[in-house]
Amino acid sequence: MKSVDIDEILNILLQGNQLKRTLRTGWAQRGIVAAEDVAAHTYGVTFTTLILAKKIVGEVDLEKALTMALLHDLPESLTSDIPAPAWRFLPAGSKDKIERKAMATILASDHGGSDLMVIWEEYQKGGSAEARLVHDADKIDLYLQAFVYEEQTNNQHLQEFWLNPAEFHFPAAQAIYDSLKARRSRSTDR
Repeated sequence: MKSVDIDEILNILLQGNQLKRTLRTGWAQRGIVAAEDVAAHTYGVTFTTLILAKKIVGEVDLEKALTMALLHDLPESLTSDIPAPAWRFLPAGSKDKIERKAMATILASDHGGSDLMVIWEEYQKGGSAEARLVHDADKIDLYLQAFVYEEQTNNQHLQEFWLNPAEFHFPAAQAIYDSLKARRSRSTDR
């Protein structure tokens, strides 16, 4: 393997490593002092994808789904985690455009990066079973983390996550959410 190839791989790995230092800012905005970073969230989404995939009826390419889960927030290594409330002040479609440009920048030097870009784009479009699975896993991880933070900190600023019912693509994901919400209800009734 040429040293140029190794340098290109190293650059991508360093960019992915940046996610360990990129905080999930939405949690900090809600008063969580030691908020998770994007890498921790990515792990949560990947693990949830692995577990959910076993409950999905029909064929799911697990390797592709896990690759999507690992890549889904990689652009944030350049853009940071811009919380959802901020996006409403930006022009429509700007989030997708910015993230697409960031992802293209990250993968530009990798000769095999186009394969990863295709998988990431498939996730963005959300049309395949694998993309829908990872979108469900992304939401499940968000709700799991909100539940854990509420349990750990008794933070009242997290109630907003539970106000509107979440909708999922797969019944298994919906069942997990419903069960988590019921557990939360029992927990807060004490």
